Amino acid sequence: MVDEKHIEPHVPVWDKTQRDDETLSSSDFRWDSRADEYRWPQGHALRSQWRAFKNLRNHVTKADTITYRSSQSDCATCPMKTRCCPNTPTRKIARSVHESARDVARNVAKTRAYKQSRKDRKKVEMLFAHLKRILKLDRLRLRGPNGAHDEFLLAATAQNLRRMAKWLYPVEPETRNIAI
Repeated sequence: MVDEKHIEPHVPVWDKTQRDDETLSSSDFRWDSRADEYRWPQGHALRSQWRAFKNLRNHVTKADTITYRSSQSDCATCPMKTRCCPNTPTRKIARSVHESARDVARNVAKTRAYKQSRKDRKKVEMLFAHLKRILKLDRLRLRGPNGAHDEFLLAATAQNLRRMAKWLYPVEPETRNIAI
């Protein structure tokens, strides 16, 4: 979507890389795209493969990630080992194959246009939630595309009439709780 069609993603990025146990997260490592590796500030590298021949392709997991690992010798001599990987012999970081698109989405999320689109999207999604929950449009009862179109049109018309009635004839706060 980002690379091929040049569409800006106005969606939040779920980032589960932060840790709760006082150890370093993957955001503390610097990504070097030219070398295809993560770098620790001390200069150690985390690579997807430590073999001598680089012509092998990176192994992509079922979750569409590539695992980057440090070497055991680097971790053994590192002064930050207790904060980096206290329970394992080496540090590893899983990077999504779509991480460049996720970076674009993170950068878009910092703009004013993103905040406005989220506001507009919330209004529309609230209307759909109202259609589903209040007007019981959770399941279409008429068959075929024309039936679905007609049923949705009727539900949207009913929703608009309700909103228009509330707008034209607002209920006074004193008369709202009076029993007839």
